[in-house]
Amino acid sequence: MKFAYFTERPYRHIDEDIVLKHKAFFGVSNKYYDRKKGADDYNQFIDEYCLAEEVGFDGVALNEHHGNPYCMGNVITTEAAILARVTQTAKIILVGSPLPVVKHPLRVAEELATIDTISRGRLVSGWVRGAGSEQFFNNANPAYNREMFNEAHQFILDCWTKDGPWRYEGKHFHYRHVNPWVKPYQEMPQQWIPGVLSPETVQWAARKRYPYLGLGSALSATCDLWDYYADTAAEEGYQAGPENFGYLVPLFVADTEEKAQEIGRGYSFGGGQNGFSRPEYTLPPGYNSKGAIRAMAKASPGGSWLGISKEKLDASRSGKWKDESMDVVKEKLLASYHRAQDNLQIIVGTPEQVIPKLKTIMRVIRPGSLTAFNVQGVCSDADRNRSIELLGKDVLPVLREYADSIGLTDSFEREPGSVKLAPGTKRAPVVDRSGMEGLGLN
Repeated sequence: MKFAYFTERPYRHIDEDIVLKHKAFFGVSNKYYDRKKGADDYNQFIDEYCLAEEVGFDGVALNEHHGNPYCMGNVITTEAAILARVTQTAKIILVGSPLPVVKHPLRVAEELATIDTISRGRLVSGWVRGAGSEQFFNNANPAYNREMFNEAHQFILDCWTKDGPWRYEGKHFHYRHVNPWVKPYQEMPQQWIPGVLSPETVQWAARKRYPYLGLGSALSATCDLWDYYADTAAEEGYQAGPENFGYLVPLFVADTEEKAQEIGRGYSFGGGQNGFSRPEYTLPPGYNSKGAIRAMAKASPGGSWLGISKEKLDASRSGKWKDESMDVVKEKLLASYHRAQDNLQIIVGTPEQVIPKLKTIMRVIRPGSLTAFNVQGVCSDADRNRSIELLGKDVLPVLREYADSIGLTDSFEREPGSVKLAPGTKRAPVVDRSGMEGLGLN
């Protein structure tokens, strides 16, 4: 099993009341940005990734968002190129490149090939459609999002494998001269597909035999996704296993439970995912299927990874938001923070407290990779680093031993899709739902 470290690279110097009054991160004015503090944050996050490698994480993961303080990482390839040089052994995991909003797949192909070359073959290239708000920020038509994603993805693979020069004329992209000089160091970088609850994305990943990375979805919903992937895999003639699945979970540890809980509030309050963007930006018309929207609304009582709940969906349709006092808003956030912990969607505590919870996740959904997502919101450099150190020293060794004991093979040990399934053969289970019995999970 492989373990990775991830941070959204949040801007940690904005009053959470500003975000909460705005009801979202996306659209908060950049007048609140301080250049010097932003530089301090960026350098801290690069140092964090180096520390994560030092204490034993197998990979360092990056993502990309635009126009908000929740994630300052807006040019993922720039950061990945830096990490390719300053780290030595860790996989450089992108979760991922937002193909439809970048609008220049030839440039993406060149940048990723360069990163893989600098790192001497440590790139794991993830592909995403980009959050709904990215469509607004990058002036992209959400109705064409998925077909642009599919076309750009195939074009990039062709850039990496075909000898040039050649001409390309597609529906959304056109190039008179395709001949990228630098190709990936690897014959073909491994590709992971991050997702929340879109069944179309799960099916696409299974057909491509790409590992699917669940982004903190509730365990029951994640089991459903894994089963859907495995059913599709069986139709494609192979048996899915741990090597086909990864899971990213908000995870923060401290020396005391009191400190961990106080800092962990950042997952739900001023730095939290519950306020990533308002529904009208997260779910623009044509971006999601009806099935995906229903799944997000039902994911858990507190909503999904991007904070979409039934309450917010209703507000989006009606255009009417409840005018609540800040005390009421924070009371609800505190309740959602505790509920997320009860549902094992946020793991916070001392090493001794988080280990059994992480083992439960591993036992139920059997992922080949587990990515730890550091806390959002206000948190000192020292506390963030201490969490990384405790994870590397006290948590990862125990989890590695447990993963070996239950056979969690990762995608670097066994090629995804390599276990053939004979026609007419019933596929084996990929999850253990009995592991949720007695946990009282919603």
